[in-house]
Amino acid sequence: MDCCFGGDGGKLVGITIAIDGPSGSGKSTVSRETARRNGLAYLDTGAMYRAATWWVMHEGVDLNDEEAVIESVKKLPVTVPVDPDDQTQICAGEDITEIIRTAELSAVVSTISSYYPVRDILISLQRDIIDAELEADSYSGGKGIVVEGRDITTVVKPDADVRILLIASEEARLARRAKEISGKVDEETIEKTRDIVSRRDRVDSAVTKFMTASDGVHTIDSSSMSIDEVVEAVEDLMRRAT
Repeated sequence: MDCCFGGDGGKLVGITIAIDGPSGSGKSTVSRETARRNGLAYLDTGAMYRAATWWVMHEGVDLNDEEAVIESVKKLPVTVPVDPDDQTQICAGEDITEIIRTAELSAVVSTISSYYPVRDILISLQRDIIDAELEADSYSGGKGIVVEGRDITTVVKPDADVRILLIASEEARLARRAKEISGKVDEETIEKTRDIVSRRDRVDSAVTKFMTASDGVHTIDSSSMSIDEVVEAVEDLMRRAT
């Protein structure tokens, strides 16, 4: 699919796809696959909040000390990957790819993301990354980027060419998250996961609305859909936009 709308000199006007959704809706998998199939960059904004959380904890900052957290995040030494096939997260020279996905860190990341000044810092960085992918010398060669998170369609990039809210039933979301965290889906794991997912949704919903689609945002319910089916639905919206 040709995702470019045209250009001016060395700058191409590529496509920006914004995908929001709650935990376990499948947005990360769908976003990566959409980017991979269409030669686009991919940005996992949730990983940025996780990296910021790891950094603050690494620095020994009290997560409940908002001012100290803000000052720490201002110095966040993170390398943000945009290759959908290489999402290695590097912070302060350390590979934190696996540790930021642990249940322990997942349980506290919402504390960091609930601070508006922290969100402002990371949103500014996210916008810079998005804008960079419209340049010819970027990872995507100016074709564009798929960005996923909680507030991409409403705050980070409300003027994105394609805006999607990806949802799923609670049952489907818990099963997916349980498998991601522990590699298995059983009653005990589901219950352990329920608290993490519910708490994250509850805290995040206080600072951004990601359970109801805003005007112009397309809702896709992935509960009973395969990854391929969801990606095809996204690509259909891409074709309409181009």
